[in-house]
Amino acid sequence: MAWGGGGGRGGRGTFVDGGDGAVRPKVRKQQQEETAERGTIGGRGGKREERQSVRRLGYKALEELCGKGPSEVAITLASNPGFHTLLEEHELRPDLVQLLCSALSTAFTSRAERGTLQHLVAHVKDSAFFRTVLPHYVVGMCTRLDPAHSKQYPQQLDNILALLSKVLSIFPASSVQAVSVLMVLLRSSISSLKTLGVAVTPQTEETLDVVQGLVNHLQERSREGTLRSDHDHYNLLPAGPDTEGDEDGEDYRNIPIYPTPEEFHEDQRPFLRPNLTTKKYSNIQIYLDTHFRLLREDFVRPLREGIQELLQAQADGNLLKKKFDDIRVYFDAKLGLPQCTRTGIAYILTFDPKPLKFVRWENSKRLLYGSMVCLSCDGFQSFLFATVSDRDPKDLRHGRVQLIFSEESRHKMAAFQTDQVFLMVETTAYFEAYRHVLEGLQVIRAEDLPFQRYIVECSSEVQPPLYLRGNDMYQLSSVVDPKHKGKVLPFHSLRPDDWPPMEHLGLDESQMRALKLALTKELAIIQGPPGTGKTYVGLKIAEALLTNQSLWKDPEDDAPMLVVCYTNHALDQFLEGIHGFLNRGIVRVGGRSNSEVVKAFSLKVLRQSKTTALPRHLRSAYHEIKTEMEDYQDVLMTKASWMQCSLNGVLHERFLHNFISERHRCSLQVTPITEWLGVGTMLFQQRAADDGNGNGDMEEEEDNEEEMNDGLLEIAEEADLIQEERFIEDLDQRVGDERGKRRQDMEEAIRGAEELMLDRTTNNMDILAEPSTEEWQVQQKQKKKMKKRIKREVGKSTAMTEEEEAAILDIWCLSLTERWKLYRLWVSRYRADLRASIKDLEGNYHNAAERLADVQWNENVFFLKKAKVIGMTTTGAAKFRNVLQAVRPRLVIVEEAAEVLEAHTITALSRECQHLILIGDHQQLRPSATVYDLAKNFNLEVSMFERLVKMDFPYVTLKYQHRMRPDIARLLTPHIYPELQNHSSVLDYDDIKGINTNLFFVEHNQLEEHITEGKSHQNRHEAMFVVALCHYLILQDYKPEQITILTTYTGQLYTLRNLMPASQFLGVKVHVVDKYQGEENDIILLSLVRSNAQGKVGFLNIPNRVCVALSRAKKALYCIGNRAMLSRVKLWADIFQTLSEKGQVGKALSLCCQNHPDQKIQVSCGEDFKKAPEGGCMKPCEFRLDCGHVCARVCHPYDPEHKKYLCSKKCEKVLCDLGHKCPRVCHNICPKCKVEVEKTIPMCQHKQMVPCQLDPDEFVCQWPCEKTLPCGHQCDSFCGEPCTKDCMVNVIMTFKCEHSHNAYCFYQEREPDCRTPCNQQLKCGHKCVGNCHDCHQGSYHVPCRHQCERLLICSHRCREPCTRDCPSCQLPCENACIHSKCMKRCGQPCALCVEPCPWQCPHQSCSKLCHEPCDRPPCTQPCSKALTCGHLCIGLCGDKCPSKCRSCDHDEVTEVFFGTEDDPEARFIQLEDCGHIFESTAMDTYMEMDSNQQTEENEQMVIKLKECPRCRTPIRKNIRYGCHVNRSRAAIEMVKEKMNGQRADIARQREALKIQLSMNKDLYKNLRMEVNYVKDRLEAPHLIVHDLVVVENMIGFMERAEKLLKVQREAMTAEQSACFGVKVERFLRWLVNPQQKFSEQQVSDLQDELERLVHLAELNGRCKVAEDRGQMDKIQAEADAIRQVLERIGPLTKEDQVGVKQALKDLDDRLPYTGLGISDEERQMIVSAVNMKPGHWYKCPNGHIYLITECGGAMVSRRCPDCDTTIGGGNHALASGNQVASEMDGARHAAWSEAFNLLNFDQNNLW
Repeated sequence: MAWGGGGGRGGRGTFVDGGDGAVRPKVRKQQQEETAERGTIGGRGGKREERQSVRRLGYKALEELCGKGPSEVAITLASNPGFHTLLEEHELRPDLVQLLCSALSTAFTSRAERGTLQHLVAHVKDSAFFRTVLPHYVVGMCTRLDPAHSKQYPQQLDNILALLSKVLSIFPASSVQAVSVLMVLLRSSISSLKTLGVAVTPQTEETLDVVQGLVNHLQERSREGTLRSDHDHYNLLPAGPDTEGDEDGEDYRNIPIYPTPEEFHEDQRPFLRPNLTTKKYSNIQIYLDTHFRLLREDFVRPLREGIQELLQAQADGNLLKKKFDDIRVYFDAKLGLPQCTRTGIAYILTFDPKPLKFVRWENSKRLLYGSMVCLSCDGFQSFLFATVSDRDPKDLRHGRVQLIFSEESRHKMAAFQTDQVFLMVETTAYFEAYRHVLEGLQVIRAEDLPFQRYIVECSSEVQPPLYLRGNDMYQLSSVVDPKHKGKVLPFHSLRPDDWPPMEHLGLDESQMRALKLALTKELAIIQGPPGTGKTYVGLKIAEALLTNQSLWKDPEDDAPMLVVCYTNHALDQFLEGIHGFLNRGIVRVGGRSNSEVVKAFSLKVLRQSKTTALPRHLRSAYHEIKTEMEDYQDVLMTKASWMQCSLNGVLHERFLHNFISERHRCSLQVTPITEWLGVGTMLFQQRAADDGNGNGDMEEEEDNEEEMNDGLLEIAEEADLIQEERFIEDLDQRVGDERGKRRQDMEEAIRGAEELMLDRTTNNMDILAEPSTEEWQVQQKQKKKMKKRIKREVGKSTAMTEEEEAAILDIWCLSLTERWKLYRLWVSRYRADLRASIKDLEGNYHNAAERLADVQWNENVFFLKKAKVIGMTTTGAAKFRNVLQAVRPRLVIVEEAAEVLEAHTITALSRECQHLILIGDHQQLRPSATVYDLAKNFNLEVSMFERLVKMDFPYVTLKYQHRMRPDIARLLTPHIYPELQNHSSVLDYDDIKGINTNLFFVEHNQLEEHITEGKSHQNRHEAMFVVALCHYLILQDYKPEQITILTTYTGQLYTLRNLMPASQFLGVKVHVVDKYQGEENDIILLSLVRSNAQGKVGFLNIPNRVCVALSRAKKALYCIGNRAMLSRVKLWADIFQTLSEKGQVGKALSLCCQNHPDQKIQVSCGEDFKKAPEGGCMKPCEFRLDCGHVCARVCHPYDPEHKKYLCSKKCEKVLCDLGHKCPRVCHNICPKCKVEVEKTIPMCQHKQMVPCQLDPDEFVCQWPCEKTLPCGHQCDSFCGEPCTKDCMVNVIMTFKCEHSHNAYCFYQEREPDCRTPCNQQLKCGHKCVGNCHDCHQGSYHVPCRHQCERLLICSHRCREPCTRDCPSCQLPCENACIHSKCMKRCGQPCALCVEPCPWQCPHQSCSKLCHEPCDRPPCTQPCSKALTCGHLCIGLCGDKCPSKCRSCDHDEVTEVFFGTEDDPEARFIQLEDCGHIFESTAMDTYMEMDSNQQTEENEQMVIKLKECPRCRTPIRKNIRYGCHVNRSRAAIEMVKEKMNGQRADIARQREALKIQLSMNKDLYKNLRMEVNYVKDRLEAPHLIVHDLVVVENMIGFMERAEKLLKVQREAMTAEQSACFGVKVERFLRWLVNPQQKFSEQQVSDLQDELERLVHLAELNGRCKVAEDRGQMDKIQAEADAIRQVLERIGPLTKEDQVGVKQALKDLDDRLPYTGLGISDEERQMIVSAVNMKPGHWYKCPNGHIYLITECGGAMVSRRCPDCDTTIGGGNHALASGNQVASEMDGARHAAWSEAFNLLNFDQNNLW
């Protein structure tokens, strides 16, 4: 079966089912348009590209590749089709095998390409090379002992062992058998080689033993049945490093990143050490272990404690009411549609949004990008982990979010049902950053971490950078102050006295010391208090280092400088500064940049530019993988649209055909399913009145969606701010950017699917008009109700059980509620079937995405290695950790280093790093930890910067602040900074206009409000005050951009936003304090929020945050808060003391009018600002305007000249001669007069009310039109408008097929399709379910959809509709044993399992193979094992223990079935397939019964599997009855083979049909598309006899159709040919329809249509002859009568065929083929007497007949004896006017010519 990409036109590829369940791209095949129900072939004449054979990878190419790096080798091999071709060769030269092993061994040493290696190994393990060629090579090594080979053997052995170990470690379950065979051969060959003198190293033998040990272990697990999956990976690496100091005895490198089930269900706390801040670490292992465990605990603990709390609440029964602190809970979570993203398959997860109506998603921290969620359906005994991969607040409000699952969870998902309901828990931690850092900590080797002397041992004796110890000559001319250019010469930087004066460099004393420290110490720390210019100094340092690159760059390894910043803003700022002196060589990696300068050199832009060419292997691999992903995406999108379509409306019953039982399906054949469900037009109308009377089922759903306030100021939401830092533009943003396009594509696909799949009654109700009576008319409002009801019903999760379904006799007797439940059961089956077909596609797409990520990883390394400066955020550094290790930056500058967790800093360092510079301020914001306990008691919030400062590590503090006016700086000194001096530049700021002071704290006691969501707070009093103050400052003529409102809580942001219309406040910045570090503005308005009776100040008692809040203002700072409460904190008390000294704190702020300085206003709340409504005072303005009016405003300081003022008084100007006045206000331009007056329209003389200024000729008359349309109905347009084209009057329309329908009048001009039900009885005896149009008026019926439901040999029901002979079963095979599962289709022969039989017990064992009947009897000894409840097992030895206990489940176990269950000594068997339990002796007897004993006396014995006596489930997996199962399977396999046919016979028949096709050149020439379609069917895998019969029939019909096309070309007029060609075209479309199965009805329809075409061809041929002779008038009436019968709508009946044949015969009598004046008998006698083949008779220009003998070609000229004209000719060319006499023998060409036409022969011989 082929699926069209995307389900429509324009797809990028076609997929074929490989037969093993995997769907793979079909390369270079033109896509055919296909739909969900049926596919159609497009127009004729199209060409298809044949699949081209791929040339294998050659020896030279492979040899050249072996010289490349591991990464290039791996990517090239994995993406090269020629390599895959090479692997499938069954014979290879030894040297090529050796080279191939070497290439693979090289590729396997690559560490980064995980997905690529997995893809590569997957191809290798199943290839002919691995299964055939390599074993032969290993065996033959002993025969090739020439010196050249002997020398290479040791390395080759290592390569082979590397190959085996890699295959075994990635695919243990599926490769252990092949590897074990190779190991036996390899061990034997190594022994022989050693005997023959080949030097095999001890390391090789050791590796051989290690691999053999793993093989033995896996084989043991296979025998135990515990090796079931390739997802169990095995590592052949030696044990990890020494774990000295790990008190819990566990190496942190072996601790899983993700939480384990044991952690959720055990109370034991993990072992933790605090981050040491007062002493050094004892060793590097303890240091790394400490940070790993603390960091992991920081994200695991909230989840662990939250789930434990949840489980307790669940046990107590108050889960829904419980409020959780550490987690967020989401109910009724379900996995929805898969989404193709660049990082793999994501899923749309739905959850119940009703409990979260209070959440404002734009500002909520819930379900942010990168957040981790945990899903469980069994009380967290098992669970799935996923991370949020895309977030849209609109979707979240409706309970939708996009997730990507972890690798382990993806494999677990297969075990869950399609509609499984989960409980979802979210942790607040940003998991992605944790994951990358934790993985980095686990792979850091002790010797790879630089600066251990300082970081671990805390030494304060700092050495110069390693690169300076040889050459320390610095050139600082680039950083010199312009005033001192040329004064600074190169100097020795390690000599303090050689440094130039600080004045020359434009630095103050502390900045100069910082520069010296940074350039001369390999680890430097610079503290920069607010406004001291730490970024300025950092840029000076960077410029100095980049100017002297020759000192630290290795010519052979061009390592870059790495700049790491905590925020995107800081990174943009720093890189903009670097760009000022370095135009090229900068690459930015991080979140979205707001700087247009920096955007130009982001990694994303660099990759998209064509200035730097990627290596060829990366370009090639990217193209191959990207194309493959797009092909998979097309198919996935199509199937996902079908899945979504089932939730968008009522599916047409034909799509649910296979999922409805036959008994119920018959009840829906006459009436549409929508009528049965009560949402059809008729039933819905009948209940419309009930809806108005309060029918609960039809109530409209209340739309609670939150209204968007578009007119408010856009404030950066907290969710957006957090996500901006989490996004890595070059990794993540692509997903977000493509959201819109992906949604649009999916919506288009869904719309297309809906048009096809949803019942037309609910979607296309306007195509044909309903009767005009009110009872039947569907109104728009009622249609909306109908759609809402459908949406509500299909969205419900409750469905009928299969037991309830089986008990239903008449589905029309059900209530509406029960009908919908039954419908949802059918849909759930449909969705489950569709989901199963998607599963393999998802895996293939995800594997391709992983390979694409490997290619992009190499691209990133390629680009970053060429950079001079790499800029990253800390999040980017974590995610690009692997890339940084490959790029190996030698210099690292960390800005905002005091805000970065120490673990983040150390994972950004590579072994080659020789210089680390940390710039920050630990007295401002610190790193943020999720768990407060870890922050305070384990020092997790202490950065490396702060820890080293506390350990007395040398550092420099910048002393001069350049930002705050002195009054504001006094708040920090000495309360926070003991020494912070003011630079002269801050002493000359102007005072703030309109306020008496530049610094003030407004105190109040208005209480805060708590916000449940997000644990935040808001204070409406403070919000109203600062908004009013902000507005007042804008009225003082300050630009909005000069003002920033800061608040300490995110909850206050939303309150502020609701008070700030964009029209007034556009440009004002509003932020939380934590997001404003590093920023500054002229005026800061600070809302502290906290004010409560408990005196809780929250984090306002943290000096770091207070420092940031008070240090952002340059010219003015106005704060509002609860002074009384804050004074309890010593820091605040000191600050208030300082403010009191100058009267800068109080209950009211004093305003003063600029125009009237004597007017003072005291404001203590927002309402007080109304006393200065325009920013001045309450006095009037009194300014006279240019228009003569007076300014109506009160005193305002802005716009003193009134240039922007618009007068709003009434305009007094007159507009027209009638005296109408202008209706507008003064400042508006006066319009033309629009007062309506009565005027006469010249065109029609109607009187109309027309605007005063409008000419009547231009007015459109609104009087009803009185004209009559061509159809006879009156026009319904206005008089002045053109008459309507489409008449909407209801009429009864009769179609060509003679059916009648009510329709709009205009449809008579373009007749729609007739939808009258066909209801004709088909050959199979069932009624046709098609309609008049679909069945072509009975000429070619739609296939019968009556379900077969016969029981097949495999015990499944036949799922084919109405089949005479059931085809082979297409369901997945359910045959499985303890070793493996058959992955074929059920109807295909199963491969026999040749593993040893696992049925072993202490008393007996089986020696047979798994598929053979066992040679041991069942064991009768009781099982001695104990159940989990503590009681003894009730089963037998060697059998799987039953899940029930005789004591705990007494009633269930002793329930009488066979009659022996209540025996106290009874032992029981549990059937694995269904779970039912039976008494063992009775069950043994039942299984031993002969089949004849299980059937009635007169029934024949049926070959089938034994069934469960209770539920009739086939017994397939029970080990005790394996002997019976194997015997039944053997018999079933024989039946399968007989049904499907012998493979050899099928292969021969297939080839014969191919030859038949290839020999018929006319078919290839004229029916190219149909021939290609048949060839595709012949190429399909797993053909059976029935398939070949269908193809053979197709070829037969095609050959006959091709003969008709020849007749069309040679024997018809142009008009006849065109009409006839359309009919043949339609016949061919029927023939190659994908639903064509050549049923009895289909064959009959095809034969009847072909009969019609043959007779039509005969008629056209006779008419052409008559026209050529000029005798058409003799037969015109008869020909028209015959043509009327043949071209009539509907089928050609048998009576019609007999009549047409007789009419054609009579026509021959009326018009003989001859026109000779003799009878036909006489003509035949003459022709017979001459005895020449056709083509020898000719006629002269006047029609006289003559004969040319021999070859029949004209070689001489003569004179006609009758008219003396020239006859004959020369050189086979007739003389002018002479022609072949067709009337003599029917020939159309001369006998000598090869261009014989079909009419040379009997016209009736068309079969």
